[in-house]
Amino acid sequence: PRSICSTLRPPALRRLTTDSPPAVTMAETADAQAVRLYVKGVVLGFKRGMRTQYCHTALIKIQGVEDSEDVDFYLGKKIAYIFKAHTEKKGSKYRVVWGKVCRAHGTNGVVKCKFRTNLPPKAIGGPVRVMLYPSRI
Repeated sequence: PRSICSTLRPPALRRLTTDSPPAVTMAETADAQAVRLYVKGVVLGFKRGMRTQYCHTALIKIQGVEDSEDVDFYLGKKIAYIFKAHTEKKGSKYRVVWGKVCRAHGTNGVVKCKFRTNLPPKAIGGPVRVMLYPSRI
């Protein structure tokens, strides 16, 4: 059984400290669970000065990114803010606002992102998905 402390560690540390499963062959992966193709993130707020807030640029904290060197991998990646609306459109109540990672914000792994439409204020503190595409490798 894993301790509660191990679930609070960033994913990179958790991978290094927990027992890794044995190697899986291609035949075994057919029955495996789906793989998550995004990294979780949280909206911290908007770019701002001392008195002015710039709503066209959101600040996002990406899970597992702890310094500005790690941010380089995520530059240009697509971000999705998914929310649930009351009215159904195109057969779904879920809507998506797409954006992309533009640059680092400071040295603690926070990034500046621009979205197609500005994020609503209720998005602050909410989850986003940082997609692992487009690839720059």
